Amino acid sequence: MSEPERATGRGSGRRSAFADPDASLIDQMGGIRGLVFSSIPIVAFVPINAYWGLTAAIWSALGVAVAMLAWSLVRRDNPQPAISGFIGVAICVFIAWRTGSAKGYFLYGIITQAVYGGVFLISAVIRWPLVGVIWGFLDGRGLSWRTNQKARRWYAVATWVWAGLFAIRAVLQYVLYLNDEVNWLGAARIGMGWPLALAAFVVTAWSVHRAMSHDAPAEGEEIDDPPANDPPLHDHDSPAAPATDGGGVDHEDGSDPGGAIDER
Repeated sequence: MSEPERATGRGSGRRSAFADPDASLIDQMGGIRGLVFSSIPIVAFVPINAYWGLTAAIWSALGVAVAMLAWSLVRRDNPQPAISGFIGVAICVFIAWRTGSAKGYFLYGIITQAVYGGVFLISAVIRWPLVGVIWGFLDGRGLSWRTNQKARRWYAVATWVWAGLFAIRAVLQYVLYLNDEVNWLGAARIGMGWPLALAAFVVTAWSVHRAMSHDAPAEGEEIDDPPANDPPLHDHDSPAAPATDGGGVDHEDGSDPGGAIDER
């Protein structure tokens, strides 16, 4: 693999949300199925609770979650959205049943939003932006971006956006929770879910792209090869030896440094 391919993650078997230009934002965030699986249980829970009470609402939400999971398994689709949705609904209805209040259904979501927001906030404050950490492992580049200040700054931008999103969700929904606004809690859960997440994802994709442009070699840039050893000297490259006469005389006065030749 060439150095530019290694830096940009190309040439490896990994593919991720940002690395697949053919995938739409909805596909990268779980697709229409993810949107449906996160919304239908709430759509079922809120009106049924208003007309038939909490018990019927609990069973309706559970029934919808089970039906969506079964549908995914029968179609042999990726069951991850349905499984995650079922687990989330099960926790929510359990809290609602234990508290005896319909608003308890939304308490788990409020707590998780607050926790997520706190984690993203802390990571940005201590200069370990969580978006960079997550993307580094998804892209297979690890934490190499930590040595680049500009890349770290762009990852921090995306991390602050997510921290703000989670904080807004948690605060607003908690206010509605305290005021027993079950219907508005359902509307806020859906309205502040995918629409805001989609906006945050757009900012994240842009920030990650900018960060990678600083963290990777520029297009067409070549990495200098290490200097090669000096080539050996050839005969025609060696310094010329002082010219000598046939008898080995090299002094200007013609004398032989080896002394006179004994002629006999």
